[in-house]
Amino acid sequence: MAALLALAGSNSSTSINYKLIKHTASLVKDHDIELLNMAEHPFPLFSADLEKAEGYSDALVDFKAKINRAEGLMLSVNEHNGNPSAYFKNVLDWLSRLDRNFLEGTKIFLMSTSGGKRGGKGSFTVIENMLPRFGGEITAGFSLPSFYDNFDDEGIVDEALQMEHRKALDAFLDSLNS
Repeated sequence: MAALLALAGSNSSTSINYKLIKHTASLVKDHDIELLNMAEHPFPLFSADLEKAEGYSDALVDFKAKINRAEGLMLSVNEHNGNPSAYFKNVLDWLSRLDRNFLEGTKIFLMSTSGGKRGGKGSFTVIENMLPRFGGEITAGFSLPSFYDNFDDEGIVDEALQMEHRKALDAFLDSLNS
């Protein structure tokens, strides 16, 4: 049984990426999952001056500790104008200053969704290229296009997308055993 951390890269209280990550976490059995709602985890805008004057907040240190305790990370990133949200980029900036290799040894299931047909692919690609620089290993990925057409209270409604999502989730879970 692996310890997993599940979160969306959004601090919106109505985040569709949080809905996707919550659904995904509900499908995982036989693992200990901590689901974080990042809307409840504010972080100040990174600046070197603030870092020098105040150091690292307890919230940031606690968040990094949660990442370090987890063997796997399930992450769904949102997209603003083709890139990750400023919020999530800010979180990564803070974490990388605290410890450049904050994801060392962490296996990652990376996901994204958006209301559009690309499913947040721009943000997905940026984060897919960024996380290995911090020591993370992306072992599976999934992008859900047209969230409002393909997702409801029960989860992913399109059968082909359900199967693609399940296959990616299983690949991630299998990677935890290797």
